[in-house]
Amino acid sequence: MARRKSSEDERRRRKPATSPEGRENELVSLAADLAEEQILGGTASSQVITHFLKLGSSRERLEQSRLEHENELLQVKKEAMEGQKRVEELYLTALDAMRSYSGAGQMDDSEDED
Repeated sequence: MARRKSSEDERRRRKPATSPEGRENELVSLAADLAEEQILGGTASSQVITHFLKLGSSRERLEQSRLEHENELLQVKKEAMEGQKRVEELYLTALDAMRSYSGAGQMDDSEDED
């Protein structure tokens, strides 16, 4: 029968994380592996079991979906604000061009000093 690779062997072969996010992902992965071992071995605490039951609930799926939609909405709002800023810049450019065509010109700092 083939021997299953232990998590200790896997840890030795992995490159160390180069960022805090990478380190966090490593630790989350290790914690999930340990929780899986405990659940399969029948030694998991009630907190561990409850945690994974909640993750699989329909309420959790709805909450995740709601968060995704909120993120999409925030992204759309951000893009709309950026677009509005570009439109305002175009209006200012157009107004400056119209002033120069009418002979009024733009007020420079040098004209203020005279």
